[in-house]
Amino acid sequence: MVDRDRDDAGRALNSRPRDRLGRPMPPGSAGVARIPDDLDLPPEQTLTFAQQLLDDGLAFNAHEVLEAAWKNGPFAERMLWQALAQLAVGVTHIQRGNPKGARTLLTRAITRLTEYRPEDGADTYGIDRAGLIAHSQALLDALDAQTPIAPTELMPQLRG
Repeated sequence: MVDRDRDDAGRALNSRPRDRLGRPMPPGSAGVARIPDDLDLPPEQTLTFAQQLLDDGLAFNAHEVLEAAWKNGPFAERMLWQALAQLAVGVTHIQRGNPKGARTLLTRAITRLTEYRPEDGADTYGIDRAGLIAHSQALLDALDAQTPIAPTELMPQLRG
């Protein structure tokens, strides 16, 4: 069995550096800055940070930020944050050249964004669900048509 770094609770930590696409690199390599495992930001800061990462082409890191919100946020919003994290992972799979993985995650993101219904009926934190659904569908259409996807198309705008 591989000996792994662990936190105080015994949960495995992944201390290996990662490249821009989130792929593990050999120990001692110079990777991109990691998102802390214990990240817990307010929703507005989460969205701003995730958008900055998406705009910088770091969809995997954006996924980690959004996943932290999914795991730490209110139960009523979990489907929304999970959808956003899955959208970022779908983009990551496109960046990595994995169309099958991208299709799976983008489809899950669309489903969750479509099914999410905030209790008060209002837009949650200004997240552009309709725009994100349309953007994800456009990425799926491009994958299905096997047409090139420009890097700028891999920067979904989380808020309208």
